[in-house]
Amino acid sequence: MAIRIRLMRKGRRNRPFYRVVAAEASAPRDGKFLEVLGYYDPLKDPYEFKVDPEKVKKWLDRGAKPTETVRALLRRSGILN
Repeated sequence: MAIRIRLMRKGRRNRPFYRVVAAEASAPRDGKFLEVLGYYDPLKDPYEFKVDPEKVKKWLDRGAKPTETVRALLRRSGILN
């Protein structure tokens, strides 16, 4: 059971909004997830990225691996080194 920290797309056509979630790697992108960790809004200037650092660290300690996009966002926010 591989756990990924990834983005779940929400919003409407041409107006994306993403939730940062912990989900099994085999689950569909917008399907079943284990926990919501935060959100990412790329349309705001500057973009808005809010996550609960304690929840993210908890999932990372459990062995969850972030996707490349989420890893870059976490690094920019200072949660990951």
